[in-house]
Amino acid sequence: MPRTAFLFPGQGAQTVGMAGALCQALPAANDLFQRASAILGYDLLDVCVSGPPERLSATDVSQPAIFVASLAALEQLKATEPDAVTGVVATAGLSLGEYTALAFAGALSFEDGVKLVQARGRAMQDAAVATPSGMVSVLGMEVPEVEALVIEARGSDTLEVANLLCPGNTVVSGALAALDRFEQLCVQKGGIRTVRLTVAGAFHTNLMKPADEKLAAALAGVALGAPVVPVWSNVDARPHADPAEIRGLLVRQVLSPVRWEDTLRGLFAENVERFYEIGPGRVLAGLLKRVQRKADIRNVTA
Repeated sequence: MPRTAFLFPGQGAQTVGMAGALCQALPAANDLFQRASAILGYDLLDVCVSGPPERLSATDVSQPAIFVASLAALEQLKATEPDAVTGVVATAGLSLGEYTALAFAGALSFEDGVKLVQARGRAMQDAAVATPSGMVSVLGMEVPEVEALVIEARGSDTLEVANLLCPGNTVVSGALAALDRFEQLCVQKGGIRTVRLTVAGAFHTNLMKPADEKLAAALAGVALGAPVVPVWSNVDARPHADPAEIRGLLVRQVLSPVRWEDTLRGLFAENVERFYEIGPGRVLAGLLKRVQRKADIRNVTA
C-alpha cells in the first residue's frame, strides 16, 4: 500500500442534503447519526438533509454535523476500500477537522468527540455574538503582502491572518470595521480578489476569547489517549502523539492561525504518496493541488 494520509474538512464544508443518501445505503453511517442525536438532543441527520441552511450553518450545529458526516464517510471508505486504512501513516484536519482526525486515530471516542465539538461550537458562537466580526478570504496574494495590508488596515481593532491555506489563498479574521478597511485597501491595490466568508465570527483570533477557556474546561472532562496514527496539529504543523500536548494544542488552536499549507508540505516531506479527503465537500483537494499539482488525492464524500 502507498504511504497514505487521511484529511478531514472543517467548518464551511456543510451543505444541505449531505449524508442523506449515505445513511440510507449504509447502516453504520446511520448509526453514527443516531448516536450523535442522542447526545445532542436533536435529530442531526434531519438538519443535515433538510436544513434550513441557516440552521445547518450555525457554528454550534455545523461543527457536530461535519464531524459526524466525515466519520460516516469514513465508514463508507471502510466498506468500499477495506484496505485503504492499512497504508495510513498520518492524518490531519482543517480546524474542526482536527477533532475528526483524532477520532479516526483512536485518541478520542466518538461520543466524547461529539460532546467536544458541540461545546467548541457553542463557545465559538457565543464569542462571535459578543463581538461582531468575520473572516475574509484573500486570493492571489502571498502571505507577506497580506500581512502588510493587515497591519495597514488594523487601526485600533483586531485584525489577524487566521488561515494559511495554500499559495495565494489566505484568510484574514477580525472586527467588521477592520475587515471593511482591509477590503477597501485590496480594491485600491487592484487585482486582489476577496471573498467575505459566511461564518459567525473572527475564528482563530483573540476575539474568540473566552471560547478557548470553555473548550479547556470541556477537554478536562474527556479521556484523550495516544493516537495510533500521528495527528498533525493546525497550530504548529507538526505531528503529535502525546495526549497532554494534543490537549494543549486544541485549546491554543481556537486563537491561533491554521497552518494548513505547512501541514501539507510536511506530509509531502514525510513521503506521503496518496491522500484521501474524507467528508463533505472537496475544498481540501483543491488546496492540496495548489501545493502539489500532481498529488494523488481521492474524495470520499458524505
